[in-house]
Amino acid sequence: MLTLTLHQLERDGLITRTVHAEVPPRVEYELTELGGTLIQHARALADWAIENQSSIEDSRAAYDDAHQR
Repeated sequence: MLTLTLHQLERDGLITRTVHAEVPPRVEYELTELGGTLIQHARALADWAIENQSSIEDSRAAYDDAHQR
């Protein structure tokens, strides 16, 4: 799953992939300029998740209680 996600991010132009001809093989990933523009948004999302963690946990518990099999 990780490999598929990384390939999609590369296809979208958000990361670059560099394969080094070494033993064992080594691959490096780096954010592109476009990918770097996502950092502020990812931080904002992380901040939101931290601020709302308690509400999210409450919602998950309520959902799980309502959907137990």
